[in-house]
Amino acid sequence: MTGLYGAIQPADSVCLSTRTHGAVFNLEYSPDGSVLTMACEQTEVLLFDPISSKHIKTLSEAHEDCVNNIRFLDNRLFATCSDDTTIALWDLRKLNTKVCTLHGHTSWVKNIEYDTNTRLLVTSGFDGNVIIWDTNRCTEDGCPHKKFFHTRFLMRMRLTPDCSKMLISTSSGYLLILHDLDLNKSLEVGSYPILRARRTTSSSDITSSGSSGPRAVGSPCHQNNSGPPSEKTLSRPSQREGGSPRNSLEVLTPEVPGERDRGNCITSLQLHPKGWATLLRCSSNTDDQEWTCVYEFQEGAPVRPVSPRCSLRLTHCIEEANVGRGYIKELCFSPDGRMISSPHGFGIRLLGFDAHCSELVDCLPREASPLREIRSLYSHNDVVLTTKFSPTHCQIASGCLSGRVSLYQPKF
Repeated sequence: MTGLYGAIQPADSVCLSTRTHGAVFNLEYSPDGSVLTMACEQTEVLLFDPISSKHIKTLSEAHEDCVNNIRFLDNRLFATCSDDTTIALWDLRKLNTKVCTLHGHTSWVKNIEYDTNTRLLVTSGFDGNVIIWDTNRCTEDGCPHKKFFHTRFLMRMRLTPDCSKMLISTSSGYLLILHDLDLNKSLEVGSYPILRARRTTSSSDITSSGSSGPRAVGSPCHQNNSGPPSEKTLSRPSQREGGSPRNSLEVLTPEVPGERDRGNCITSLQLHPKGWATLLRCSSNTDDQEWTCVYEFQEGAPVRPVSPRCSLRLTHCIEEANVGRGYIKELCFSPDGRMISSPHGFGIRLLGFDAHCSELVDCLPREASPLREIRSLYSHNDVVLTTKFSPTHCQIASGCLSGRVSLYQPKF
């Protein structure tokens, strides 16, 4: 399938009649690839059949403010989140009404994750909170929930495919990793033992970082803040005997090319489908550069307080078009993890770890290497904000600032 993606030409696109009134912030396919959903700026959620390109439904008042993210729980249930501070659950079989509305966040909700093993929904927002929702006990009035974690400047939160780790990116350039994750463990905010708090490129601790943090980008998707996460949210070191404790916190400043002496904002965060790596989109604090970076997870011996490990190593990177300043660009891995689709100006670029679209583990460089451009696809008249591979078909979707959505697939 990877070779077919490389065969896609710029003309191999279909424009969906979205009829939106604002930007498309997020695209999400159902697990079986039968439905493509779009989270839109002006309270809307649109649903299409991605194979026939036919419009299925428009949820014109899905929320009272911008819809930011969509996540499928299975082939029929999906969740949406919004700047109205709520999360909504929907059923494809009955789209006229919500299954329920979840209240718990106090600011814009930006991210949704789902643990299929425990059926726990995990959300994060600009209030700095990560909240756990028990969908096993969902009623018309909502779901039982608890605050799981809190940090300042929170941008994006992701779970690894096996749900063994939680990654959190911040607008101040820090990446937080919760190891040996236990979503059921009842922990108060701030009770997480720190494994590491330092830059990946030096031995300096985050507490010795400059006090003048990077400037966050001012836009509907960014928050204005600076500096490292509050020390009150980073607990005193604590270890359980025989290895690292559950929910141990590691705090990193990922290396970004050309940004060693300048702060950066981690705007987009994705994970390799096999859990081998994380994919970040970073913008400089002066907002004049953007980078897409791939970091390999380095697993090692049990963590000890006297010898903390660094979990991430920069393997590949590429500079992005500095277009559409102030807006987050959501990039993604292909289902097999061999390619990356990245918003690039008025289109998208398909990137590989080498010219042959090899597996990451088969072409790990000794030092960080450039991502290889496989194909560029341009069919928009505005800045592309989001892109997504179909999980089941050779198809890529992209959405832009003016509301247009394009589907790319080979023509035979």
